[in-house]
Amino acid sequence: MLFLIGIFILHNQAGVQAQSTSYSIPVEVKDNVPDTPQLLGIPIPKGTLYSSDYVRVLNAYGQEIPSQITKVSTWEPADASIKWIWVFFFSEEEDTYTVEYGDDIRNGRLYDKVLTVNNNQRPTGEVEVNTGPLRFTIEKGLGGGYLNAPPSSGFMDKVELDLEGDGFEEDDVIATGAPQRANFLDILDDAGLDPSKAAVTRTVKELGTGPLHAIIRVEGEYHYEREDNNSAPFVMRIHAYAGKSYVRVQHTFVYTGVPDKHTKQLGEYEAIATQMVNIIDEEPLSQDPGFTQANDRIAALGLRLDYKLKDNTTVYTEAFNEAWYNPMTTQAFSTSLEGQKAFSLLQSGPNPSQIPPLENSGSNARMEGVFEASWGIEGGSKSTAERAPGWITIADDERGITVAFDQFFEEYPKELMVDAAAKTLQAYAWTPNVEPLSFAKQNNNIDSGMIANFAQGLAKTTDMIFFFHGTDKASSGSAQPKVDAANQVKTLMRPPVAHASPEWYSKSEAFGKIAAASDAFADYERHLYHKFDWMRYNQQWEPWYGMLNYGDFLTYYYRNEWQMWTNNEPANDYMWWLQFIRTGNPDYYRVAKASSKHTMDVDNVHWPKDPEYVGDTNESVHAFQWAAQPKGSPYIGMGRRHADQHYTSLLSAHVWVAGWVSSYYLDGNHRGLEVAKETANYYVKRVFGEHGLTGRRLYLSVWNLAEIVDATKNPDYTAELMDRVEQMVQFQYDADQGHSIVMNRFGYTQVYVSNGMRKVIQMTDEPRYRQSIIDHAIRVRDVPPLNHDMESYLSSISSLVLGYEYSGEQSLLKEAVERAQVLKNDPLEKNLWKYANQASLSEALEEASQLPKRVGGFRPAIWQMSNGLRIFGWTSIYNIPYLEYWLDD
Repeated sequence: MLFLIGIFILHNQAGVQAQSTSYSIPVEVKDNVPDTPQLLGIPIPKGTLYSSDYVRVLNAYGQEIPSQITKVSTWEPADASIKWIWVFFFSEEEDTYTVEYGDDIRNGRLYDKVLTVNNNQRPTGEVEVNTGPLRFTIEKGLGGGYLNAPPSSGFMDKVELDLEGDGFEEDDVIATGAPQRANFLDILDDAGLDPSKAAVTRTVKELGTGPLHAIIRVEGEYHYEREDNNSAPFVMRIHAYAGKSYVRVQHTFVYTGVPDKHTKQLGEYEAIATQMVNIIDEEPLSQDPGFTQANDRIAALGLRLDYKLKDNTTVYTEAFNEAWYNPMTTQAFSTSLEGQKAFSLLQSGPNPSQIPPLENSGSNARMEGVFEASWGIEGGSKSTAERAPGWITIADDERGITVAFDQFFEEYPKELMVDAAAKTLQAYAWTPNVEPLSFAKQNNNIDSGMIANFAQGLAKTTDMIFFFHGTDKASSGSAQPKVDAANQVKTLMRPPVAHASPEWYSKSEAFGKIAAASDAFADYERHLYHKFDWMRYNQQWEPWYGMLNYGDFLTYYYRNEWQMWTNNEPANDYMWWLQFIRTGNPDYYRVAKASSKHTMDVDNVHWPKDPEYVGDTNESVHAFQWAAQPKGSPYIGMGRRHADQHYTSLLSAHVWVAGWVSSYYLDGNHRGLEVAKETANYYVKRVFGEHGLTGRRLYLSVWNLAEIVDATKNPDYTAELMDRVEQMVQFQYDADQGHSIVMNRFGYTQVYVSNGMRKVIQMTDEPRYRQSIIDHAIRVRDVPPLNHDMESYLSSISSLVLGYEYSGEQSLLKEAVERAQVLKNDPLEKNLWKYANQASLSEALEEASQLPKRVGGFRPAIWQMSNGLRIFGWTSIYNIPYLEYWLDD
């Protein structure tokens, strides 16, 4: 065992050897708008780069442009070279760029504009960010201290805008934050409204902070007057940019309320028990009406600024002219607030809390008249449309503030409100002008094997843009400053997508030996395209929108009706990231981003956590005080099971981190790694004893831990991973297994083993693990897994291909090709997006599919083409791209 851990500790002693080769990586910015910030993750082949200083960005004319390069991870312990970098730059007029690196290349550090961050982490400290034209301060704590610091607002306490470029002066203040109320999560129960008071507890300059781009993490808590309402944690990530006066805010809250009124029993559910004494009896629960009665609901959630503009302000916004499903053109609106009036823009839709039954389109026609965007002066008549882009500007004749939501429509209900009398600007992630957000169950029936409600501890992240700008031609440098401000924000709401060439992702082997999408294998590629675009079609047709739904997909399509949220099984979001790197399609990127954002927050348990001692104080007693605090839930980092609601069922083998880690690598999303580490800690605790070290729980844990270890190199996670790998290999060579790693009960989990062990072997280069995969591949070649029909049978393609990679045994590749014949799709008669409705498209897809049909039975085959992504993960996406790599070769 010491030897195995040593594999992870020892570095490649060859070290930084002399490099003489330079490498050029083609990069394209899709839907480019010049001068837009671009951050993309790029993988680097092993042994080719040892310093981020050896990387630069060239424009379409071969000229170096300012760039910020961040070293993200390495190939260690197998090799000390860099595996992932983040590349940040501002786009130019052209769409194409080159990232160049090598021994003779240096980043020119061509920074004509830089930002600075001063992070004072004292208990009553503050973080100050200066981008050049913009400076903002976030206070920490409840105030006081030897400097008599003010209490934190929970958001930006002071915002200054230097339009003249002559330094910050008193009259440059454009907004402030109300003490403890600039960031709010207000709770409503039978006792009435309990407004929150926010306090910032910690500020951090995260990885990726540099001269051009800063990522500031702001941690804090919402506190309540009534003792029955638990404090609730929040995290904000504020992205600031050199020379720019806008910021992107990623706001995450955790729901800590009591979701319903059912009578709680002492103990744990049988399916997720960590002991055997106190087990909940679910029979009485089926008679308990309290499950359907909401308790702690969210009345309002969002951010607020107190603006410092002149009294005579004007508000601007716009709405789409067309139906909700066909937004094409907009109409603009503006009105004077005359110093006293309030104005709002509100987007609502059907069943805001999204408690089933869901209102959705029929298979032949879209639903109509169910979405509404309304705007106008409060107390007066409002204008309406079906959909609005989701931005608002408040401005006087010199300065203005424009605020917007990403997914204003998709994550309804949302509201933007200006109160001219109070001089406040509110961005409601959940508006108080619709029904409060309820977390009750639809009924007290069994949902995915349980009668339960695990809403307490779910999270949600909302993205917002805040742009502070001039409004006259002289100070803004624009002939139409208000229009340009709106256009700037709309670009940031749906930003251009930067992507290295698909061939580069393949060449790097960071994802293993995976093929870029190719017309050479059009029949296999159609199988993937048809599924991914079918899911996108349904997301927009049904639609699968709403604050707690957007990013997830329903699972089964039977008799022209969708059923059951997938809740990320098996790594739905990772499928989209893989297809994005293989194709460069920006639509896949946007779905991947939304899917990861949903699954890492809503489909996971985040509270209450174990206390964590940071060490940012001087007094040693604080460490003992932290250690004495109560331990958290054993289920932190554990995912939800597929069910009719997102929070009604848990299972020990239902969490997939690969997509979250990919969002960290490819999109610079720190939240992805943050949540993945919760899952790693959950594994280290081994709360389920031997149960967690067997079957699909073991195979999935190896995949998950391998992804996290590769990103963090954490020694505790490493030791846990290696012990589990050893148990898996030891189990493989038991006589009952016949050299198969996977037990018969869980044949569909072949892809978990392949994805996990591919990563482990990347990191360790251990010959014994290669042999384990080869022996396993031979076994599944000769004794095909059929226990879950096509799910297990097709999942074994991944085992055969990986076994071929490590052995060169042609019979393994031949068998993989043979099994994959049913994964070829015929062409559709027309473009998928040209089908008039859901019903006609589903019929066409089934005709194009060569997957075997099930004859008889109470439902069609679970693997059919018109179903969702759950079975597709085992049959297709983790198999085809890896098979194509060798066919191409």
